[in-house]
Amino acid sequence: MMEPARCDKGPSASFPQRYDLKAMNPTTIPPQNPEVLWWKTGVIYQIYPRSFQDSNGDGIGDLPGILSRLDYLADLGVDALWLSPINPSPMYDFGYDVSDYRGISPEFGTLEDFQTLLAEAHRRGIRILLDLVLNHTSHLHPWFVEASSSRDNPKRDWYVWHDGKDGRPPNNWLGVFGGRAWEWHQPTQQFYLHSFLPQQPDVNWRNPELRKAMFAVMRYWLELGVDGFRLDVVNWFIKDEQWRDNPLKPFGGPRPYEWQHHLYDKDRPETLEIMREIRRIADEYGGFTVGEVFTPPPGNPELVAAYYDRGRGLHMAFNFAFTYCPWKAEAFARAIERFDGVLAPGDWPNHTLSNHDQPRAFSRYGNSVARAKVAAAMILTLRGTPFLYYGEEIGMSNTRIPRRRLQDPIGKKYWPFHPGRDPVRTPMQWSAGANAGFSSAEPWLPVNPNYPSVNVEAQQNDPTSLLSWYKALLRLRRSEPALQLGSYQRLHADQAVFCYERQLGEERILVALNFSSAAQPLHLPMGATWKVRLATPRFSGENLSGTLQLAGDGVLILKATS
Repeated sequence: MMEPARCDKGPSASFPQRYDLKAMNPTTIPPQNPEVLWWKTGVIYQIYPRSFQDSNGDGIGDLPGILSRLDYLADLGVDALWLSPINPSPMYDFGYDVSDYRGISPEFGTLEDFQTLLAEAHRRGIRILLDLVLNHTSHLHPWFVEASSSRDNPKRDWYVWHDGKDGRPPNNWLGVFGGRAWEWHQPTQQFYLHSFLPQQPDVNWRNPELRKAMFAVMRYWLELGVDGFRLDVVNWFIKDEQWRDNPLKPFGGPRPYEWQHHLYDKDRPETLEIMREIRRIADEYGGFTVGEVFTPPPGNPELVAAYYDRGRGLHMAFNFAFTYCPWKAEAFARAIERFDGVLAPGDWPNHTLSNHDQPRAFSRYGNSVARAKVAAAMILTLRGTPFLYYGEEIGMSNTRIPRRRLQDPIGKKYWPFHPGRDPVRTPMQWSAGANAGFSSAEPWLPVNPNYPSVNVEAQQNDPTSLLSWYKALLRLRRSEPALQLGSYQRLHADQAVFCYERQLGEERILVALNFSSAAQPLHLPMGATWKVRLATPRFSGENLSGTLQLAGDGVLILKATS
């Protein structure tokens, strides 16, 4: 870390609660180096389709609903949309149990609806990523129906079957959602493996025909025009050939699954061979891949980095470190340094505050708009690709779901000890109207009761709102190449302040984030003067140097002028 620079005290500043979006909205986007890939400079926005916008009054979000909100997303300033699964599914796990890899679930629309969405998104400069679930299928997928028809069916080996031991499962592996990972199939007198629900049988990635079929699925969507994939639970693809028991932990979590070291049912080294082929296929089409490599808190960055495979594996694997961090500057700084420290040269980091499986960041950080602005500034100014979760930009929070309205299998099984994932999947809050403007019918999940005050319409024209802050940050990021591709260096600051510099060529951007509610001194690096590019509360002044006061819960983004 650098020592604080000492200069004459800079000019005083005032902190009115507003900032000017128009002054920061460039009329043209700076030209990009053709060798720079969009996923390095872009911002990706995750949509949970069931909960984004309902267009036909059935209480479930759909593709035409997303289409109707594309102008909002373009105005927000995101570069790509990641759609959680939209394939046909019996919805035991809401799309993560696929019954047809090449279709669209009727409750979301038709293939023509998807093609229209794809074309209209591309027309606005927005790319589309699909969520592919390749570790398992639905038990109603035709492949599994065939495989379970008899032991000698040609597709039998497309799934993982085992005789077991004296009528018992072959080992102690457990399902993530509870119970054993082995389900007895009475008609064929064998167990099949399901790492999640019994209705989600694991496929056998050791079978070459199964691999060929899965790779054909990728090519189908890439040839249709999608821009890449978020790949579900990629670290489960290959299992131990010797079927060894997982060793037990001396201490675990609230669920039995957390009392095992999962050495043999996932994260097998042969998985990297599959990742290389997935990368090769995606690269043929200019596509992008990001994989979910979930590890228990506090995470395992070395394992996540392994799936990049030094530029030969996935383009990215998700870094979930921020979803575990307490609200402390040092915690976030160390998480960044730890992840960056295990990436190989050329690997590109990524950051996310929450997603469809994790508690919403707004709730984790104390339901504070001021803290949400600090977190947004951090994720959108760090080196790496930001992933935003729908509603994050307006401060959507976790919602208590009554037991009778629970949908998530985790919540149903572990209620009241575990809330499940329903609280983070509630409908997008568009307005103070009925059902938050999401649907004309009762939504599939209850709307957060705070929607009359927390919604897009209420924040759209308020220059001090969280939504306006996100727009300002996204426009600033797009207008400053150093924030997209510049180097990252942490600077010395007060313990409560996270301060770093982004540099690209001669361009230097300094970001200071105050994680406390009290004002803190900020010592600017010597040898340069600075001008404000964005701040909350607003900090006015140019040719800044020396020591400044950073407001409590404040953000200050400066650009070097000399």
